[in-house]
Amino acid sequence: MSIRNFTIIVFSLLLISATAFVLRSTIPAEHAPNIIIINFDDLGYGDFEPYGMLDVPTPNINRLAREGLRLTNFNTVQAVCTTSRAALLTGCYPNRLGLHGALPPWSKIALNPQEETIASLLKPKGYQTAILGKWHLGSQPAYYPASYGFDSYFGIPYSNDMWPVHFDGTPITDPANSRGKYPPLPLIEGDRQVDIIRTLEDQAQLTTSLTERAVSFISQHKKKPFFLYIAHPMPHVPLAASGKFRGKSEAGLLGDVLMELDWSVGEVMRALDKQKLSSRTLLIVTSDNGPWLVYGNHAGSSGGFKEGKQTSWEGGTRVPCLIRWPGKVAAGGISAQLLTNMDILPTLVELAGAAQPKKKIDGLSFANLLLGKTSQGPRKVFYYYYDQNNLRAVRQGNWKLVLPHTSNSVAQGTPGKDGFPGKNARVEVSQSLYNLTLDPGEQFNVHELYPDMVLRLLELAEEARADLGDDLTGRTGKNVRSAAVVD
Repeated sequence: MSIRNFTIIVFSLLLISATAFVLRSTIPAEHAPNIIIINFDDLGYGDFEPYGMLDVPTPNINRLAREGLRLTNFNTVQAVCTTSRAALLTGCYPNRLGLHGALPPWSKIALNPQEETIASLLKPKGYQTAILGKWHLGSQPAYYPASYGFDSYFGIPYSNDMWPVHFDGTPITDPANSRGKYPPLPLIEGDRQVDIIRTLEDQAQLTTSLTERAVSFISQHKKKPFFLYIAHPMPHVPLAASGKFRGKSEAGLLGDVLMELDWSVGEVMRALDKQKLSSRTLLIVTSDNGPWLVYGNHAGSSGGFKEGKQTSWEGGTRVPCLIRWPGKVAAGGISAQLLTNMDILPTLVELAGAAQPKKKIDGLSFANLLLGKTSQGPRKVFYYYYDQNNLRAVRQGNWKLVLPHTSNSVAQGTPGKDGFPGKNARVEVSQSLYNLTLDPGEQFNVHELYPDMVLRLLELAEEARADLGDDLTGRTGKNVRSAAVVD
């Protein structure tokens, strides 16, 4: 064989090999999975049967657990609305983005439209994108979902309790009541207000309305890949259930609401079955944070974890997460690997064959864990921030070092009843170390027994402070970006 012919053969083989590699590493649009995220509001770790709920039947969530993967060590990045949603959609600690708390309707900041989201990253792969429900990342039309990669939007711009209505459903007329300064709660489609939610009965129609829209979206977009983000306003207070479920549970109005939310998940799964899309759809069901315990019997269950929403204890950040993708994700699986809601973005982007964000993110892809290629998760360290930019705790594996801070506490305060809030106590928290394997309830401070672990976690805290800053110690982070400034 001549050298020329040999060279031609070798070059041809290399070309074939390179072409095969490109085909393997690039997922054609027609094979990219549909993606649905159902994100409940203030749903506690223990609010569904697979996570310990006793008095409320959740047959559709049970089916999801049988057919998918149940995560038992999944955390939201912060236990409050805006920051949690920012983390989910951008894959970043929200303080990296200059966001904090729950933005009111008159907020002068919003998620910066220059940040990439799950929706904007999937768009170049041919995805149709939609959000149904609560947004809470910007209250003005310029900062509605269309500016972040979503083709359509129907829902409310912020929490359902941000309205001038009293806890019993009557209008607030007392000028001394600060909640009376909220504007009427708008219902938005696209960038326009299409209605006003005036009463609890209006709120009672939200779950059904959003579910019907979701079913319609699935039917209309069955031929191309889609990303559907369903952000239910419930079970955030004020609770409201439609006539189909009102009075149906043994757990009062909260139970009725949970039954209706379970029904909604079932309607989505049935729509996928009907359109023969189940095997082509990755479905994630989770919550933005733990239960708002100050509302007593109108709050959910933390599943035995300490405290709830608006704290950095496990009851505030540990939330349910179930993931189904028939034929790809093994049915009936359980994983206790440490994961967070900011890990969802890089995972979905990888599975869709899309490009990862150009700017630094904090999420880590757990695609290999989902697909059964490994039993280990990618995350070893997690930082618990709260308030504007307070580093309250550091976790490595199952060791959690709680740093000195001031915290809400319902355990030392008073829970409410029937829609009316109780009162949080404000407590001073000292430095403490917990082994979450042996002590998931964070009851036993063992920092004196494991000084080496305390030092290791303090070193990690210093790394976080250099990167993201920390108001508790007066540190400014080197890699913090700016939120959008609302005119």
